[in-house]
This record gives sequence, C-alpha cells and structure tokens, in this order.
Amino acid sequence: MSAPAPSPLAIVDAEPLPRQDEVLTPAALAFVAELHRRFTPRRDELLARRGERRAEIARTSTLDFLPETEAIRADDSWKVAPAPAALNDRRVEITGPTDRKMTINALNSGARVWLADFEDASAPTWENVVLGQLNLMDAYNRSIDFTDPRSGKSYALKPAEELATVVTRPRGWHLDERHLQLDGTPVPGALVDFGLYFFHNAQRLIDLGKGPYFYLPKTESHLEARLWNDIFVFAQDELGIPRGTVRATVLIETITAAYEMEEILYELRDHASGLNAGRWDYLFSIVKNFRDGGAKFVLPDRNAVTMTAPFMRAYTELLVRTCHKRGAHAIGGMAAFIPSRRDAEVNKVAFEKVKADKDREANDGFDGSWVAHPDLVPIAMASFDAVLGDRPNQKERLREDVSVAAGDLIAIDTLHAKPTYEGLRNAVAVGIRYIEAWLRGMGAVAIFNLMEDAATAEISRSQIWQWINADVVFENGEHATADLARKVAAEELAAIRAEIGDEAFAAGQWQEAHDLLLQVSLDQDYADFLTLPAYERLR
Repeated sequence: MSAPAPSPLAIVDAEPLPRQDEVLTPAALAFVAELHRRFTPRRDELLARRGERRAEIARTSTLDFLPETEAIRADDSWKVAPAPAALNDRRVEITGPTDRKMTINALNSGARVWLADFEDASAPTWENVVLGQLNLMDAYNRSIDFTDPRSGKSYALKPAEELATVVTRPRGWHLDERHLQLDGTPVPGALVDFGLYFFHNAQRLIDLGKGPYFYLPKTESHLEARLWNDIFVFAQDELGIPRGTVRATVLIETITAAYEMEEILYELRDHASGLNAGRWDYLFSIVKNFRDGGAKFVLPDRNAVTMTAPFMRAYTELLVRTCHKRGAHAIGGMAAFIPSRRDAEVNKVAFEKVKADKDREANDGFDGSWVAHPDLVPIAMASFDAVLGDRPNQKERLREDVSVAAGDLIAIDTLHAKPTYEGLRNAVAVGIRYIEAWLRGMGAVAIFNLMEDAATAEISRSQIWQWINADVVFENGEHATADLARKVAAEELAAIRAEIGDEAFAAGQWQEAHDLLLQVSLDQDYADFLTLPAYERLR
C-alpha cells in the first residue's frame, strides 16, 4: 500500500488577489509545504532556545564569546565562498519594500544593490506578501511598469545593465504567515518569503547572470545560521540549482549575534556573502536582553546613540575585521534621512551628516553601506568612490589593528548622554505614527524627515519600557512613569488630531496605534517583538 500523499498548503481567510495564481501555483505551494515540514520543527526549537539564552542573560547580566566554538575562531584557514560578480561591488545599497513603484525606483536608483524587503520595511498584509513576489517576478521579466494615479507620472525600468542587483530580505524567524497553513498550523513567514521567491526566480536570475541572494534578519545565533544553510542546500538540490548559488548576507542586529559573527559566517561559508551592521534593531536587542541589568544598561535617547559611541564602534570595527578575515563583505548602516522638498537648509545639514557617516564607514574598511532614499545614493557613492576608486571592495584591509574584548560590546555606561523628557516625547510621537501606518499596511514610513521601519518602533517602545522600569529621572525633574507615558501619549494623539483634522483622524487607526504602543511599552511582561501583537490587529 502506497504512502498517502502529503497534505497541501491551505490558503486561509484571505481575499483573492489579482494574478495571485501566478505566485501561488500548486508546485510553488508544494515546495513551501515541504520546507515547512522539514524545517519548522527546528525553527521552533531555536525560538525556544532564544528564551533560554535570554533567561541566562537575565541571571548573569553579561555575554561572552562562546568557548565551545573557540576552534572555529582560532582556525585561520577557512574562508567564505568567493563573491559572485553581481555581488562583488556593493558600495551603495538602497533599501525598501517591494511595492510596484518602489521596485522600479530602487532598481533604477543607481545603487549597486537593492534590499527588496519583506521584513521591517513591509507590513505583512496578504497583499504585500503576494503582490510583492509578483512585482519581483515582473521586474525580472521586464514586464513591470507603474503610473501614479495621483500625479499621472509613469515609471519604467532602465536598461538591464543599469539596474541594481536584488538581495531579498524574508521575514524573521519569529513571524508566522497566518494565511498559509498546513494541517491548521501557520507556515513561518521566513519560509513563505524565501520559498516563493526561490521557487519562481532562482533559475530566472541565473539566466540573467545573477542569482538568488538574501539578507537574513534578526539572527541570534550560529545555530540559526546553520538552519538557513540547511534550507539553502535542500532548496538548491530540490530544484536542481547548483549548490553554492544562493548567497546570504546576515544582519548582525542582535547583541547575541555580535558574539558569534565568525561562527555565523562559518555555518554559511559556502553561501555567505557578508555581514551588515543594523543599528536600531541592535539597540533594541540590547534593551531587550539587558532590560533588568540595572542602570549601567540604560540607553539615552536613540538619537544620542551614534555609531561613534564606544560600544557601537567596537561592534562595527569587529564586524569589519571579522568579515575581511574570512573574505566576506562588510556592509555599513542605514542613512535614513528623507530629503525635504521645501527646506533646503534642513537638507544641507542632513546631507553633511550623511556624508560624514559614510566617509567614516568607508575609511573604517566597510565595503558598502545603506541608504533609504535615491537622493542619498550619490552622497554615499562619493564617500566610497573616494576610498575604493576602481576596486570593487576593500576586503584586503584586514583591520588587524582592531582588538575587541567581550565587555566592550556591552559597555553601555561609556556613554555620557542621559535619557531626556524630549526623548520620551519623541519615542511616543514616532511610535504612534509608525504603528498607525503599519496597521494600514505600510512598513516604510517617512516621519520627521526620516524613513522609519519596524526597528524604529521597537527601539521607541523598548526605551519607554526601560526608562520606566529603571525609574529614570529626566533633566526636568520628572520621573519616567507609566502615568507620564500615558499623559505624553494622550497629548500626542490630540496633537495629531489637531494637525490632520477630525475626518482624517477618524479614517486612520490612530487610537488603536496609541493603545498598542502603550500596551507594549507599559506591560510588565515585555513582548519579544512588537510585531507579534500588531500582526493580530493587521487587517
């Protein structure tokens, strides 16, 4: 008697979308279902392990490099696979969601790489998940165009040789996709995003002289990198793609991953492309892991924590040294400024800051860096051109002068800045505005001339939580309390209503955003990720 056929994936509680059948083909869904059957149990074990590690940090208030992997760090002989031609020069990368207009603008931006984002810059509505995949498929077929319904302006792709190379970022391991289920269990969003993209585009990209390239977010350990590597091996074998075709760049945006950079590259060595320094999520991770570690772990206002802070400098310099020692690209952080169409002076000051930031990264040995807006591409490009010249990267700069001790990465108390009342107000203002847009399906949002994504909301609510629980006293003498946070949030909500008018306020989800921000900022039981309760409210 033959074995029963495996259960198919079910599409649950989702309105049909135009052309979704081109993405959700039976073969593609069967591929995602097989990924789910094989790898979700390990995903679940690793999520449980995160909780255990967090409990250990709560008990000890410290972190160290892993003794059990010392041999990997000490072995100078191993390197990651050589970069493919399409990923060898990454001097400027632009980030953004995969909506149709952004897809065209990012590919045309002049950046070397576009991070096509299904993660922090995209709210995971069913429409964004499925149509984002369709937009990438159309881009590779050169059948994509867009006309803005408001301005009438039309957008189309430049010639192929002028387009950015795409590196796709799937969702983090913690997020499920409730609309795709197997026997009543949701499939991890990471497997949905990776599986659909790889199934439809791997061979097509190879034919275009590129390949299926990925950014891996929210990684917390080398064991999570090992899981991704096993997924890549299986996916390539299953679809007849040569092993090593996949390339992955890992975001070092959690404090635990910062202690395992070499091990992460080692696990992915046949598929590794580099590491990236992600600022806001990194700070969020420090607060999350050391939230009960006392006053020495209290962060000041987020804008006071620059990349020149000693503990941030330790992290970025260790990243460059680690990458170049192993033949990988080191990619710098985000320039999030959104140019103003009305205020040239604001732009002048901001552009100077962006230039200084990118000059620092290029001179520190980074091989490239991120921007959030096409107008910043030339600024970042000039900084890296000045250092690289005609070279595609500077991996030969080994930075052997860098020496980082375990304690340097968590020396938060080397900062002299303190939390301020204005910092609290800004965290509340940005948090409410971002969450409201996210609940309407927008993951990348311009707020106060900065492009904000989910990491912004995470650091905002984490700082509110930390300051209250650490009983911070602001410079005006006020104590950080739940009541003060509620008062500031009420004032901010009233200010938004006055600014946009009653009709627009009623049409938005402002009250819900206000309530959710306070929930995740004030609950004693700290939510691991804001996006988990937010996803329950996402329609």
